[in-house]
Amino acid sequence: MQTFGYLVSMFPIIDELYSTKEEKARSMNTYSAFFNTEPQLGSVIVGITAGLEEARANGSDDIDDETINGLRAGLMGPIAGIGDSLVVGTVIPILLGIAMGMSTGGSPLGAIMYIVVWNLFAYFGMKFLFFKGYELGGKAIDFLVGPTGEALRESITTLGGIVIGAVAASWVSVKTAFTMTAAGADKPFLDLQSTIDSVYPGLLTALFIVGCWWLMAKKKMSPIKVMLLLVVVAFVGVFIGFFNPGLQY
Repeated sequence: MQTFGYLVSMFPIIDELYSTKEEKARSMNTYSAFFNTEPQLGSVIVGITAGLEEARANGSDDIDDETINGLRAGLMGPIAGIGDSLVVGTVIPILLGIAMGMSTGGSPLGAIMYIVVWNLFAYFGMKFLFFKGYELGGKAIDFLVGPTGEALRESITTLGGIVIGAVAASWVSVKTAFTMTAAGADKPFLDLQSTIDSVYPGLLTALFIVGCWWLMAKKKMSPIKVMLLLVVVAFVGVFIGFFNPGLQY
């Protein structure tokens, strides 16, 4: 997973702190254990362990391999919960929502804005968190895994759900072109989309969104498989006339 990225990030620190190859090898071996968390927010863990490694190099007897790896393993889950909710579930949907609005009519400004803003956010955010973790050291652990961290995760998860719901409602639109016309009549006696809109506007959109959530959350389907399934549904729907993309050839 992220083990070797973590390992590489510690190279210059350990090279600076230790003088002999034996000491460097011993310290680098500490960071060969499995590691995986949300990568942006997870940089705070690297900062914390950099501070601990420095304390160990300066002769602290309380810090050893087990202490550092125990801390890394203990923070992976909480940081993943906060980071996935904050970054993946909140920040990225907000940026994509703004970008899609700027891209209306085929403008490339939305894509450019997203690429620039996201990379600036990721770079400076990770840099800030790394040095903040280095400064706080053990103090950061109490906050991240304690009651305050749990409340923060729940709050961000709620906010993330609201944001994703708003983005889905604003930018996902599923409509049917299905109609039924009596023999010899000029107008259809049943326009399914109009009938649905008169009872529950946006019903098909809601069903598709909830269906995708159900497949990923309950059936554990990967997002790629769900997208492929949607392509098949769209293809079959257009083929039988249930959907009309409005394309002209």
